[in-house]
Amino acid sequence: MREVVHVRAVGYDCDVLVVGGGIVGLSTAYAISRAAPGTRVTVLEKESGPARHQTGRNSGVIHSGIYYRPGSLKARYAVRGAAEMVKFCAEYGVSHAVTGKLIVATERAELPRLHALVQRGRENGIPVRELGATQIAEYEPEVRGLAAIHVGTTGICDYVGVARQLAEASGAEIRYGARVAHIDRRPERGVAVRTVTATGGDVVRARVLVNCAGLHCDEVARLTGDDPEMRIVPFRGEYYTLTRPELVRGLVYPVPDPAFPFLGVHLTRGIDGSVHLGPNAVPALAREGYDWGVVRPQEIAATATWPGTWHMARQHWRYGVGELRRSISKSAFTGAVQRLLPAVTPDDLIPSPAGVRAQAVLRDGTLVDDFLIKEGPRAVHVLNAPSPAATASLPIGREVARRALAALPRELQPR
Repeated sequence: MREVVHVRAVGYDCDVLVVGGGIVGLSTAYAISRAAPGTRVTVLEKESGPARHQTGRNSGVIHSGIYYRPGSLKARYAVRGAAEMVKFCAEYGVSHAVTGKLIVATERAELPRLHALVQRGRENGIPVRELGATQIAEYEPEVRGLAAIHVGTTGICDYVGVARQLAEASGAEIRYGARVAHIDRRPERGVAVRTVTATGGDVVRARVLVNCAGLHCDEVARLTGDDPEMRIVPFRGEYYTLTRPELVRGLVYPVPDPAFPFLGVHLTRGIDGSVHLGPNAVPALAREGYDWGVVRPQEIAATATWPGTWHMARQHWRYGVGELRRSISKSAFTGAVQRLLPAVTPDDLIPSPAGVRAQAVLRDGTLVDDFLIKEGPRAVHVLNAPSPAATASLPIGREVARRALAALPRELQPR
């Protein structure tokens, strides 16, 4: 009698599997649930809760979009995202405030760049008020400068609170403590992801994978079999807390140097009333290297062997030397703050938790300045989500969700 073998169809644990429980990954899950109700979404996060890295370690600012080139993804998403973030926080009861901010020129060489920001803000549809030196005191009595602009749509919020609300409202299955170890992708079938957990691990099968792994996004892309054509080079942003918060009423920024994707040392009154000063930007010795004591040789080697790292270093070493000096010298850091806030002294500053920025660097050393989203078979990779990613997370999430849903089999796509 011939044996009959029953062939079981491939079973899926979910339709879309999101790797990364930061604000972009959770916004993507949230957007999928609204665009295509009934789509099964699972989020894998290696930490024990959401928003433990870039989302939970930034300055908490809702950016207006004034800095970004008109027409760029950054500009479009930031302007739209700022308004949506305020609305989301109000709807879900997340702490927030629309405070406005000052961008202050302290040297004559910065005045042309300040005027260029006025024009850029207007092109992006952002209300901007130009201020002379004496008018700065209307907003910030202790701040000094030659001229400034006031941007009324900037605010602050609790982004960790936003991430928690996105996780809850998405209806997705969130698996915390699940680190991605291996990915098997077959374009005709989808992906199978093996995870490592405290109790061993599991395999999660999905039709489409969305990579929102932040500091590890390039590694996840390579595990999927796609060449991201970039590498994440981690930069640590170091902060101090101001012991005399009464010196600063709101948010105060220097005029940024357009050659770099960093905004410089600025003053930020948080939603809890504390004032943070920073960040400076120094190379981190690990992707999660939140202080100089965290050193991971394998990750250093991966950064050092990427050609773009050395091209970048040759182009920007002078800038880097200044950042390193402020990192190892409190007096140098204080000097940078005193350009805006002369009354501050080194004794007014106490170290605050640092963050690490996942900076995408191309092979030729180019620092990717805009959002970078790429697709592969059954996969969508978010490869660069710099500031203002938290501000713009809702529209970014919709864009990533749109691409993920389009990668599903036709019968599962929303109509």
